[in-house]
Amino acid sequence: MRRNPEMADELTDRDRAVLALEQRYWRTPGAKEAAIREQLGLAPVRYYQLLNGLLDREAALVHDPVLVNRLRRLRDQRRARR
Repeated sequence: MRRNPEMADELTDRDRAVLALEQRYWRTPGAKEAAIREQLGLAPVRYYQLLNGLLDREAALVHDPVLVNRLRRLRDQRRARR
């Protein structure tokens, strides 16, 4: 089955949930990891893999440009320090 190229870059419900979780403020260090497991049913490592992939997608940028641009800048800063 062929995928419609226009539909290929749409965000899934899980993609939107990952972005929404990343937008929240976390008071304690383990709270975010617990929320990742409970709300998304993902291991934190997998969550960050998905998030990193989302940062490169145009659909994520359109969905939440402020968050995606902020996370891209942080990612670029971390890469530059290596």
